[in-house]
Amino acid sequence: MRYHDQPTIEVEMKVAATPEEVWPVVTDITLPVDLPGELYEAEWLADADGPAVGARFVGRNRIDNLGQTETVCTVVELEPGRRWVYSVNVGDMEPWAQWGFEVDPSRDGSVVRQFVRIGLAPSPLKVAIDAAPEKEGRIISRRLGGFRDAITANLEEVRRRCEA
Repeated sequence: MRYHDQPTIEVEMKVAATPEEVWPVVTDITLPVDLPGELYEAEWLADADGPAVGARFVGRNRIDNLGQTETVCTVVELEPGRRWVYSVNVGDMEPWAQWGFEVDPSRDGSVVRQFVRIGLAPSPLKVAIDAAPEKEGRIISRRLGGFRDAITANLEEVRRRCEA
């Protein structure tokens, strides 16, 4: 597994709710705030109050061995009711990552997917790899494992909220 290949992780889960019921939950940027994971605060910036191409929000994280970080996320793709993708940026650099949700109808509800693709920007992940290039695969695998855990928790919360 190589950093320059922009590794991706995706998790999907069936939810017994219509896509119309799921959509407001997956577009709530505060969804992961109270769940296990790094994000502890998120808020829309400027006039934004939901996803629209170009809309931005700030995310504040606590990351092991790094401390607190603040990133500005920009919605880069939107298909209302179906898919939204945002880039995680720091300053004017290439994105650290791209995150997204997809919602597809199924016979008995919806299939919900969340994914993340590692970006090529100089990030804390890249710093760790540069410090120990012989461990690149393990460093990326550990990071993707953390993302998988966070995404699974997010999707379980989506299911809990929609099926309640």
